[in-house]
Amino acid sequence: MPKVPTLIQFDRITHETMPHYYDFAISLQAIKDALIKETHTSYQMYRAEDNMEEIWDIVNQMVQHQSEKVKIMAHVFDCMEIATIGYTSFNNENQFIVKPSINNNVFLFQDFNVALAKLPIYQNHEDYEEDFIFAKDDQSLLEFSQYIYEKQKKYMQGFINIFVDTDEGIERVKERITNQVKREDVLLDEEMKTEIFRSFDEFFLHSGEFFKKYQIPYKRGILLYGAPGNGKTTLVKSIAGSVDAPVVYWQITEYTTSYSIKEVFSTVTKMAPMILVIEDIDSMPEETRSVFLNTLDGAASKEGIFLIGTTNYPEKIDPALINRAGRFDRAYEINLPNYEARKQYLQARKMEQFMSEEEIEQLAQETDGLSIAQLNELYMSIALQWHYDKKVKVDKIIQELQTNNKKTWRQDWETDPRQSMGFGF
Repeated sequence: MPKVPTLIQFDRITHETMPHYYDFAISLQAIKDALIKETHTSYQMYRAEDNMEEIWDIVNQMVQHQSEKVKIMAHVFDCMEIATIGYTSFNNENQFIVKPSINNNVFLFQDFNVALAKLPIYQNHEDYEEDFIFAKDDQSLLEFSQYIYEKQKKYMQGFINIFVDTDEGIERVKERITNQVKREDVLLDEEMKTEIFRSFDEFFLHSGEFFKKYQIPYKRGILLYGAPGNGKTTLVKSIAGSVDAPVVYWQITEYTTSYSIKEVFSTVTKMAPMILVIEDIDSMPEETRSVFLNTLDGAASKEGIFLIGTTNYPEKIDPALINRAGRFDRAYEINLPNYEARKQYLQARKMEQFMSEEEIEQLAQETDGLSIAQLNELYMSIALQWHYDKKVKVDKIIQELQTNNKKTWRQDWETDPRQSMGFGF
């Protein structure tokens, strides 16, 4: 930008002449003076239009990883925190760690001539925090922005990045993909599974060449629906671990707003090509659905994004989601496992350590109507029986699981109004 004159300069005012501006600017002037002393370069101030929290998240991770690209140049206030302590998973170990505070520190990226600070602003009527960006010039800031988002993509890979809408904004949690679910372990109809994974392979593993060759828009959306506990999440985890791309898992809640919708899509658009999973899409609040649909229709908002929607209740889905091209291209029903799938599951869990092959086949027949999650519980119960009694009686376990199924369908959990759940003494 061309240099233009500044009408009011900090060194020409006092607290008496402009008290509110002086209180606001004194800490910022101290930072700019420290930057000149450290780098022998004059810095300008900028403001980010988008949410700064995603940038601070990357800075936080870079500091934890002790990146040489960033250093804490200074603490701003002497009577405020300089570090925080928390319990976290770091280097694959759950432990307490002490890490520099994002607040009250000046973070310098000297290779880019950029610095960041989050400061409390003290005013007579209220105190609040604000984010500040300092850069040598426009080009420095543009190069830094490109670098920080490439860094974000790198840190997001190998994790499922969970976004949860809360009453205080979007909460971001990272869940490391530790137990890789292999494609062959996903219990789905083989034709359906092949079709789904082929579309992912063409989207990510071959740099979208398929879409360019056949002049297909580089975006895709699929809807996974069906009763809970039948592998929708397992399928997503298998996909996440088999493609070299960021995965964001967005959990819709009653706190989802038009603002959070725009924030999520603003974030994921910068990460493309990537996967966006929208869990329980049927629970989108009524007042935000039009904003969500309009966002899906925006060409730029979905370029390079593979969108996966999941729902346990397809009858609650807004018909507008799947009755218009470009929102969800295909809908796949994830059914209860059939006999072959149940037998495959039991064999994969090595049930032969507890029973004979004939008993396994009989068990696969008798578990009709059970979900994969219930088969997991069945395996757990059998393993416990065998561990303590060295014998297995599965009839009672199967009967209880199937009874629970019927009660869930009828919403009829209380068999005797005089009975209640609790602890007896």
